[in-house]
Amino acid sequence: MMPYTYILINFFTVIICFLASFDRRIQFNKLFGKFLLSSTIVAIPFIIWDVWFTSKGVWWFDLNYTLGFTIAGLPIEEWLFFYCIPFACVFTYYCLEKFFSLRGIDGLNNLIVFTAVVVLSVTGLLYHERVYTLLTVIVTISTLCYLHFIVKKDWIARASFVYLVLMPGFFAVNGILTGSLIPSPVVNYNPDDFLGIRMGTIPIEDAVYGYSQFLLNIYFFKKITKNEK
Repeated sequence: MMPYTYILINFFTVIICFLASFDRRIQFNKLFGKFLLSSTIVAIPFIIWDVWFTSKGVWWFDLNYTLGFTIAGLPIEEWLFFYCIPFACVFTYYCLEKFFSLRGIDGLNNLIVFTAVVVLSVTGLLYHERVYTLLTVIVTISTLCYLHFIVKKDWIARASFVYLVLMPGFFAVNGILTGSLIPSPVVNYNPDDFLGIRMGTIPIEDAVYGYSQFLLNIYFFKKITKNEK
């Protein structure tokens, strides 16, 4: 079973959401094509980031947990990760926004963006020599500033709330990838390139990295589906 570990993580991440997509009350299946387009737009820069970090030894993969097929130094499962995880995230956001009124927290947009930018800026300045930390800070600040100040999206607080809702899934998936419940990590990190602060086995940068990726997936999905007023 060991070589199937990463592919099974992807499968179990997406399968329930995929099946639920065909529910007549949701009909997310009608948006599969647009999701693939929006997720590909987001995946491209993050995959480039992933390939570069892997080539530089910032992180690396234990191929014993994979099927053994690699593209540009990344296991095929890692490529699928950039579609499976966003699918579960975008689907969850879509359903929560469809069935519940989340606009009551829109007033928190300014507070969330201001707090995040200040905390991330201080962190980036203090630990600029740690490449994973620094790049995560730059990408997340850029994402928040673009969404809030340039395109002026009013759903940042809503998306942030949904991201918190998704945290149990994040801990389950990333926890296994970083060594929880298995003998050794699927993904290993160079201790010189990140803060060393872990949530269980998960580097804190992973949560911030995931947040920026999540926001961008929501943005492009909404843009392509014109699913906002």
